[in-house]
Amino acid sequence: MAQHNAFYAQSGGVTAVINASACGVIEACRRHSDQIGKVYAGHNGIIGALTEDLIDVSRESDEAIAALRHTPAGAFGSCRYKLKDIETHRAQYERLIEVFKAHDIRYFFYNGGGDSADTCLKVSQLSEKLGYPLTAIHVPKTVDNDLPITDNSPGFGSVAKYIATSTLEASLDIASMCATSTKVFVLEVMGRHAGWIAAAGALAGEGEGEPPHLVIFPEVAFDRAAVMARVEESVKQYGYCVIVVSEGARYEDGTFLADSGNTDAFGHRQLGGVAPTLAGMVKQDLGYKYHWAVADYLQRAARHLASKTDVDQAYAVGEKAVELALAGQNAQMPAIRRTGDAPYGWTVEAAPLAEVANREKFMPREFIREDGFGITEACRRYLSPLIQGEDFPPFVNGLPAVAHLAKHRVERKLPTFTL
Repeated sequence: MAQHNAFYAQSGGVTAVINASACGVIEACRRHSDQIGKVYAGHNGIIGALTEDLIDVSRESDEAIAALRHTPAGAFGSCRYKLKDIETHRAQYERLIEVFKAHDIRYFFYNGGGDSADTCLKVSQLSEKLGYPLTAIHVPKTVDNDLPITDNSPGFGSVAKYIATSTLEASLDIASMCATSTKVFVLEVMGRHAGWIAAAGALAGEGEGEPPHLVIFPEVAFDRAAVMARVEESVKQYGYCVIVVSEGARYEDGTFLADSGNTDAFGHRQLGGVAPTLAGMVKQDLGYKYHWAVADYLQRAARHLASKTDVDQAYAVGEKAVELALAGQNAQMPAIRRTGDAPYGWTVEAAPLAEVANREKFMPREFIREDGFGITEACRRYLSPLIQGEDFPPFVNGLPAVAHLAKHRVERKLPTFTL
């Protein structure tokens, strides 16, 4: 079989384990050097392909690539840049194919969430129309856990572990001081439309009265009166109240509690600030002293507390992406399939991108308690295996060691392209 080059890029919000997927892709490519020559990475995601700003990953040492497995964030740079529809922005897609042709790239690995799956599918379709032999594989990643087909999304398990741990630790703090100090603590977590991360906070407690006392999901319409009543009940019964709230919490009419009025590069409403908004309601309606926190980037960057399950799965989907590409399975995504809960088991199988792109997986109603403020045992059985195991990075001088890449640039062969 003839040898051709591969292109890898990271897209969207990063995770604690997206680089583990990069490691899986690159190491698998190196094991198949008879079929895959050089591996190029897009600097700042798909923008790197459009501007022909390529990193020659083949010049990185084996040790540097191996270190990606325990390094958070996007090692090659990620971006929030969504390619528009082919009909009106065909030039962008044709530019990608021109860059791939110029550098003999026949394998395209795009590591991201739902929007990235859509881009990957479109690129595969256009390359086929233009007669260019390109195999496009989407490598799944999203802390939101909202990709369809796959049992869970790489990146989610580590966020879930961090949020459950943070909820537990902060709850002990509040409980120890509630007699004379803070009565209500609100933790805001990510999750625009799906409440998976908020649900993970509920793993911090199991028995009656154990925090969090309320979990607020995007899937359940926010009822201020009902929430305040539950907060008051919790404070009176337990002395304090801990709330985990998703950034996507919304009213019955779909309005977000914390909508900034702006949109990001993907066209999504920009959120943030639901914790202080909710805390303000507590102060106004009940008069309790409160504290709030926004997990924000901390939750998706916490590689030091990553779930071993998550790290292993992130690496495995990267590795499987290369296997699928070499087998000629175009426009596919490696998807995780659960084979059992106790003991937990999983495999990685191919899923058609046409069934993944532009679709979201929400919390099923049977995972949310009947009162709408917590999780069911079925949800606990689903979530628990995903946070299991520790995969601590090596530490140097008391801090986690991370990969240091040379990032040698590839010589440009084409005219400059304006985004």
